[in-house]
Amino acid sequence: MTGSLRVVVADDQALVRTGFRMILTADGIDVVAEVTNGVEAIEAVRRTRPDVVLMDIRMPEMDGLEANRRMLTGAPGEPRVIMLTTFDLDHYVYAALSAGASGFLLKDVTPEHLVAAVRLVRTGDALLAPAITRRLIERFAHRDPETAAVHRDLAALTPRELEVLRLLAHGLSNAELAGRLYLSEATVKTHVARILAKLSLRDRVQAVVVAYQTRPVGPGDHEVVLSYGDRERG
Repeated sequence: MTGSLRVVVADDQALVRTGFRMILTADGIDVVAEVTNGVEAIEAVRRTRPDVVLMDIRMPEMDGLEANRRMLTGAPGEPRVIMLTTFDLDHYVYAALSAGASGFLLKDVTPEHLVAAVRLVRTGDALLAPAITRRLIERFAHRDPETAAVHRDLAALTPRELEVLRLLAHGLSNAELAGRLYLSEATVKTHVARILAKLSLRDRVQAVVVAYQTRPVGPGDHEVVLSYGDRERG
């Protein structure tokens, strides 16, 4: 993807905004706006049309979850949103992803991982902190049938596409999917694109949420979960 990477930082703490701006701009990323609440975040996105929004969950006037829901309506050209929080809480993770967020990081993320996260989600890939990813699988692999039933029907997917969806839910990259399934990366990309199209999903993260809701991810599958942070350390 070409062109400058444009980011909006939304956080009610000035030190957090300043720190993130310094980290990002030092790596050549353009911070086009800094805002203090969800209302300002929505306006900043409309005005500056960023690629990525770093959005705190807890903010005054309108929190990050509500701003995320209003900001992401499925229209073309919408930004990718990475939710930020001090608290490692499961219900925030699921609510953020269900609202369309493309990632979730704790505020103690290292500068290197913050920069890599912004660049990663811009491409449409998924990003979750490693510990959060594992517990998300553990918790939502066991959702009750009534909750799962209201979500998208997977009957439109072929057996191979279901297999790809299941591995997507483990956080595997296209290269890792290709290696696991003995396919080319181009073929994997085609399968992923068809899954997103058939299920009317905006990106891979929404596919992961659907996988949790409809339960092609089975109990115990959390053992093989990989996320960006796991791959970095591996």
